[in-house]
Amino acid sequence: MKHISFYQVDAFTDTPFKGNPAAICLLEVVIPDDLMQKIAFENNLAETAFVLQTEDGFTLRWFTPTVEIKLCGHATLASAHILWEKGILPESTSARFFTESGLLTVTKKSEWIQLNFPRFSLSKVDVPKEIIDALGSNPINAVYSSDGRFILELANEKEVLSLKPDFSVLKNYETVVATSQSEPSSAYDFISRSFVPAHGVDEDPVTGSSHCALAPYWSEKLGKQNLFAYQASSRGGALNLLVEDDRVLIEGKAVTIIEGVLRLPL
Repeated sequence: MKHISFYQVDAFTDTPFKGNPAAICLLEVVIPDDLMQKIAFENNLAETAFVLQTEDGFTLRWFTPTVEIKLCGHATLASAHILWEKGILPESTSARFFTESGLLTVTKKSEWIQLNFPRFSLSKVDVPKEIIDALGSNPINAVYSSDGRFILELANEKEVLSLKPDFSVLKNYETVVATSQSEPSSAYDFISRSFVPAHGVDEDPVTGSSHCALAPYWSEKLGKQNLFAYQASSRGGALNLLVEDDRVLIEGKAVTIIEGVLRLPL
């Protein structure tokens, strides 16, 4: 019987049961891909991250309950949080993760954790009518990101918050994100919701990777590089954002809520 250290972390929040929960498995040896997928299915969270230490950093892979994905913000943030919290890395040392999306670095910034992620390019797009019908709301603007996300700007916060999507239709698309500028009285610059039924998750609570597209979109519209965003799922989460030439710096907080071991027949 093999034991794997296991943690569940709520990311992009400092409040338990808010933000986006991620499972973190700290591996001592490589395990088969199909076993990682089974563990992710068992956990039934938006993502399970598998972290394995190497000579110059850590390999990092992310699995939803049904598929492996190429980039995940909240599970990367949660993984770094655990490395610092458990003393595997000193807080003064950045975490270096080798992933399918290249080298990702994560740095502790006081109470915040900063992800250095790629900036997604955007192109104007005509949204398929069935997406509009599935959302039940007409966008005032729409773009398509280089990683396959439809970004739909709606008229106001109320429209974003009131969406009740038809996920049986949206599952035919990689990711659909609804967003709007925040109300003038809000502390946030913009809000969003992210729908990913194609990956086995109808609505992702807080999606770091979507902000690789949302941040440059709103940076251009609002004329500012520093942005404060809120993902308005039922759990909700806040993100500090800084848009650079080809990168997006994404900051969030994290809190550990479960610690234990997985007992596996290895």
